[in-house]
Amino acid sequence: MRHHGDAEVRGAGADLTDLAVNVRAGTPPAWLTARIAASLGTLAAYPDGRAARRAVAARHGLPEECVLLTAGAAEAFVLLARALRATAPAVVHPQFTEPEAALRDAGHTVRRVLLDADDGFRLDPGAVPDAADLVVVGNPTNPTSVLHPAGTLESLAREGRTLVVDEAFMDAVPDERETLAPLVTTLPGRVAVLRSLTKTWGLAGLRVGYVLSDPDTVAALGAHQPLWPVSTPALVAAEACCAPDALAEAARAARQYAADRAHLLARLREFAGVGLRVVEPAEAPFLLVRHPRATALRLRLREAGFALRRGDTFPGLGPEWLRLAVRDRVTTDALAAALAAAGGLARDTPGGA
Repeated sequence: MRHHGDAEVRGAGADLTDLAVNVRAGTPPAWLTARIAASLGTLAAYPDGRAARRAVAARHGLPEECVLLTAGAAEAFVLLARALRATAPAVVHPQFTEPEAALRDAGHTVRRVLLDADDGFRLDPGAVPDAADLVVVGNPTNPTSVLHPAGTLESLAREGRTLVVDEAFMDAVPDERETLAPLVTTLPGRVAVLRSLTKTWGLAGLRVGYVLSDPDTVAALGAHQPLWPVSTPALVAAEACCAPDALAEAARAARQYAADRAHLLARLREFAGVGLRVVEPAEAPFLLVRHPRATALRLRLREAGFALRRGDTFPGLGPEWLRLAVRDRVTTDALAAALAAAGGLARDTPGGA
């Protein structure tokens, strides 16, 4: 469960086109790098997160006490697993594996709710056990690229339950439709929305994200953080990415993702007759595809210079699944040419990978 897309490209060299990691290409932008670099002269002082917290709160129209800054969304999963006294946690799969890994590391027994590929991995609230007092779901979901309706997720909120929605890719959705961020203090029970600055802004190495929730939940999670958990450069980045100009840039990037994804979908559909299937509708900056010889196809594409994410490490998926990031049209067309050149491996033949 601790295999992630970066393992596909680690140490691979510059000649490999990265379709395995879901980070926007060409990031971080120069203006953001300059802001971060300018903060290095203040490193002698301890980090002060107040300005970043105010910026995040203003960005979402919430009080400051509803914001917890974290060292990436991954830290938030650990805090949730340790701070909340859940007795019957449930994780909706396939999705990012760190929430379940963090819960298991904290000693929890986790119930998996497996969504069905034949139903497009859509969430049926009735599949979530009534007894679940902690429910974790991604929206849009990694790796399926499914965007669940906000109303569906709202129906999971109830007294005595904590609903955790991983919205790490929500800023890549035009208008951030279906987000629960504005509702974290109004829905029944506890609701926690997790956000990351990694994907749109290319800050995986900086480790910065945040939790939006009610003040009591934020305080409970914060009590499990060490002192000064988020570095000064990361705090500067969080504040900068919440500024109006940055939000406008993110909105443009989301629209570009949608256009580039449509082109990628169109090119991949050309291979439907030879066994390649794409999960649709897709709303995230990546796609989940299925092929009967996916492992061999992934290795052949790697030889051709493209790194794709294997899917079998996600609960509910098997070796016939692959995830690939949305990139520009030139990259997509080059990928399509490599798929065509894969020849027999792109044919719907029986047998494993």
